[in-house]
Amino acid sequence: MTLSQCYCFSLIITIYFSLLFHTLASPTQHFCRPNQRDALLEFIDEFPTDASNPSPWDKSSECCLWEGVTCHDKSSKVISLDLSYTFLNSTLKINSSLFRLSYLRHLNLNGCNLQGEIPSSLGNLSRLTLLDLASNQLVGEIPSSLGNLKRLRYLNLGANTLTGEIPASVGNLNQLKYLILAANELRGEIPSSLGNLSCLLELSLSANHLVGEIPASIGNLNELRAMSLGQNILSGNLPISFANLTKLNHVSLRSNNFTSILPSNMSGFHNLEHFDVGANSFLGSFPKSLFTIPSLQVVYLEENQFMGPIEFVDTTSLSPKLELLYLAHNNFDGPIPESISKFLNLGELHLSHNNVIGTIPRSISKLVNLYYLDLSNNKLEGKIPGFLWRLTTMTLSHNFFSSFEISSQETLIQALDLNSNSFGGPFPRWICKLKGLSFLDLSNNLFNGSIPPCLRNLTDSLTDMILRNNSLSGVLPDIFASATELRSFDVSRNKLEGKFPKSLINCKALEFLNVESNIIKDKFPYWLGSLPSLHVLSLRSNEFYGPLYHRHKSLGFQSLRVIDISHNDFNGTLPSYYFSTWLEMTTLPDEDDRYMADIVNPFLFYRNSMEMVNKGVEMSFERIRQDFRAIDFSGNRIYGRIPESIGFLKELRLLNLSDNTFIGDIPRFLANLTKLETLDLSCNKFSGQIPQDLDKLTFVSYMNFSHNLLHGPVPRGTQFQRQKCSSFMDNTKLYGLEEICGEIPSPNPTTSQQPEELSDSEEQMFNWVAATIAYGPGVLCGLVIGHIFTSHNHEWFTEKVGGRKLRVTTRAH
Repeated sequence: MTLSQCYCFSLIITIYFSLLFHTLASPTQHFCRPNQRDALLEFIDEFPTDASNPSPWDKSSECCLWEGVTCHDKSSKVISLDLSYTFLNSTLKINSSLFRLSYLRHLNLNGCNLQGEIPSSLGNLSRLTLLDLASNQLVGEIPSSLGNLKRLRYLNLGANTLTGEIPASVGNLNQLKYLILAANELRGEIPSSLGNLSCLLELSLSANHLVGEIPASIGNLNELRAMSLGQNILSGNLPISFANLTKLNHVSLRSNNFTSILPSNMSGFHNLEHFDVGANSFLGSFPKSLFTIPSLQVVYLEENQFMGPIEFVDTTSLSPKLELLYLAHNNFDGPIPESISKFLNLGELHLSHNNVIGTIPRSISKLVNLYYLDLSNNKLEGKIPGFLWRLTTMTLSHNFFSSFEISSQETLIQALDLNSNSFGGPFPRWICKLKGLSFLDLSNNLFNGSIPPCLRNLTDSLTDMILRNNSLSGVLPDIFASATELRSFDVSRNKLEGKFPKSLINCKALEFLNVESNIIKDKFPYWLGSLPSLHVLSLRSNEFYGPLYHRHKSLGFQSLRVIDISHNDFNGTLPSYYFSTWLEMTTLPDEDDRYMADIVNPFLFYRNSMEMVNKGVEMSFERIRQDFRAIDFSGNRIYGRIPESIGFLKELRLLNLSDNTFIGDIPRFLANLTKLETLDLSCNKFSGQIPQDLDKLTFVSYMNFSHNLLHGPVPRGTQFQRQKCSSFMDNTKLYGLEEICGEIPSPNPTTSQQPEELSDSEEQMFNWVAATIAYGPGVLCGLVIGHIFTSHNHEWFTEKVGGRKLRVTTRAH
């Protein structure tokens, strides 16, 4: 049972009991007892009230008529108090007036914003049959005194922050039918005393920190219908007694550390509907007997260590009600069995991340209710059969499919993921007919030719178009006039040329735009700055040119978080206010980032990716970190000073301005970027000293100041001293590199001449330099290989002069 399902089920039970409680008495038939009235009023006065949060009761009326209060029809004593979702906003006191209501049978304070600990005094309300304190902010341990409530049938303490162990005294509640302690911070083992609860129908301990094995005594719970132990740290084997729980209809052991095999014969669980053991380390072969249970509807076996072929029992009595089957992330091999067609009610089939081979069997066409198919990350091959186009979601990525079978039937496909296969030839124009398509990923294939203009037929519904890493050529068509829902567009690593499509200005929902590594030749599309949701922009490695801003237009880019315009031909200076409107690089938003994890539909998730130079190495960011903020302007012809407004981008993690023509001192305001992890200013014309203030950049793991005109001492901060020597090379007057680069032998005066051969010390020095250059991650500018060392007030230069000869010169400091 998943956590959400658990609480839905519990809520239904709570509502049922609440309705039942209010039928126990007819409060209009009697008057409220004064002592009961006084106790109620004193209890409600224990909680703060004001104009925005008034008391829930009218003191001028009979207390048995108050909302949530039920009195016995003869004795007029309060037997039920249901204040669920009333904003009490305080602690439940140990001497609360509540405990004077000694005839209470039902106490429901669910969702009241209660705080503090559960008072042990609750154990004195000995007539309680229902106690619900769920969805509050309660802390501390569960009091063992609750074990005194021998009449209790329903106990719900879920969704709090309770700590400590489950008290063994809970095992004294031998009439208990519902025990819900999920979503707390409980630790320790499941007490074996829970095996005494022979009447229990539901056991929910999920989302805690419980450890150890499931106690064998759990097999005593012969009446149990629902067991949820997921999201704990339980381990070991399932007890043999687990097979005794034949009345179970709902089982969740998800997200634990179980390492055993499942029971060899599971057909005895003849009432089972929902079975979830996903995200464990269960072993063994495919559990054939599980799929003979007639009532079975949902099975989660994903993310385990199951192995061998997927085989069903050779019988016509396979689970006829099965709707969802999750087998992903295991070690299953062999073909998809033809017998899978017997699950006529199957709606979702998940087989991704296994070693399944062969082709898609024709028998799947009999699954008329199938709407979601995930066969990604296997070793399937051949042709995609036409009958699959009636599905709504199909992901077949990371296989060896090479062709399509076109269907004349109506297509219902909404999400199509075919990335990383062996498809080739021209772009498949039949895709233009998929009118309801919202997600399309054809990346990492061998498609060639042009992108057809007919794709504009889809842009009304498309949210994601991913064509990355093919061999597409020709002009990138201007087809986005009606693409108002488009959130992600990626055509990187193709051979597209021409102008940048200006109709992208209509894509008001656009969050991710990547045209990296094409041949697009145009000016900087400054008008993209008006897109309200644009988070990621990559124009890297194209032929863009000209300045980076328009003097008469607003800079915009208020939502930009990652920008890579490196390796183009941009030029000009940047005004001091250039970055002043880049607001999402100044603070992190509170809401979740959709562009980092786009939900295409309720079942298929896609993460945008891109490549950047991070820490001196070109890296692929398959999953862009949610707090990642980056600027890469490297490899252009931008000159002048670094704009002062960049110092306001407090959330910046990566800044790469290398291989440009920036001048002046390295500005001290870069020290304001306290979250920087990567800083590359290499291959420019910076002069002056490296600011000591950069010591404040305590998160920086990579810096590069090489190939500039810097002088003075290298700062002594830890982050500087742990850089490689190559990060400071070719700065003629830098010194203080001894601890970073190592000591270099003092030169012999005769080496000021031009020797025919190298001395031993010179040979040693050159080998050291060559090794540093080969190993170092920095970018080398031009064809000169060099490094500056300072030792004993000398600066050493080496430069290649042809052949294997070196000219070594010495200059006094």
